[in-house]
Amino acid sequence: MTDEPDQNARPPEPGNQPEPGKAPESNKPADASKPADASRPTEASTPAEASKADVSKPGGGEAPLPAEPTPMPTPKKPRTPNLALRRLQAGFKPSRGQAIVAVVLALVACMAVVQVRVNRADDGYQNARREDLIAILDGLGQNTRRLESEIAELEERKNSLSSSADKAQTAREQAEAQVRVLGILAGTLPAQGPGVRITLNDPDGKMTSSNLLDAIEELRDAGAEAIQINGSARVVASTDFVDESPGIRIDGQKVNSPYVIEAIGESHNLAEAANFPGGLVSEVTGPQVGGTAEVTELPQVQITALHAPEEHRYARPAPSPTK
Repeated sequence: MTDEPDQNARPPEPGNQPEPGKAPESNKPADASKPADASRPTEASTPAEASKADVSKPGGGEAPLPAEPTPMPTPKKPRTPNLALRRLQAGFKPSRGQAIVAVVLALVACMAVVQVRVNRADDGYQNARREDLIAILDGLGQNTRRLESEIAELEERKNSLSSSADKAQTAREQAEAQVRVLGILAGTLPAQGPGVRITLNDPDGKMTSSNLLDAIEELRDAGAEAIQINGSARVVASTDFVDESPGIRIDGQKVNSPYVIEAIGESHNLAEAANFPGGLVSEVTGPQVGGTAEVTELPQVQITALHAPEEHRYARPAPSPTK
């Protein structure tokens, strides 16, 4: 038997024809348990996915969009070498010779600064007044003339010794004269001559041994040849001053205010040394001591106090270099 076609069957509509290679859709009703949109493709969330979806649909009305081209990388411009920057970088990397030169220059600069500071510290007469400088020059001139007279006296003595018939007698006389001079300097002989008398009053007892020692040093610098204090203490090279309030002990002898200093020498120079600004008078009358000072020039000063010499324990006379 041959199967005859059903005449009542309708031909499939063109839109409902199945695609080649796919099974025809079943006319069974959809399962209620499955969602209605399960068989439909999900909507694209991005334009790229949308374009892919349109391409995958055959017979779609819209043409597929072409893929965006990959941008070409922009070529980097070649850097122009900065010569100034290279030179600057090279300058911050000194060579060994440049480092040695820098160290030497630093040492020279330090030495120059130290020398300038030393010169400024040593320049004690920079701020001195004109009158003070004149007094200092006068004192230096007096010392120079005194030394020149001593040189002339020694030369005269030498000539007399070499030309005298009785050299022994001449030598004896000169030796005696030298003993007298040395006795005055050593304080073992009294002395007289022009000089000054300086009276220092210390009512509050603030004067110390250092103040009195400064006064003695200033008088010696001015050319004082013999000095005594309060008529009882002879001042020589070995004299010591010790504080013993109230008063001062000089060579073991206690002296009290007022302190009377008598000195033999050129009276004008001695008075100027005592009255020099910042000197003896200024120190005693200042707020540190609060005393008074009186300087008197005298044509004749008597030095009667004597110094008792002590035997030297270690020092001995040296042989003369001419022998």
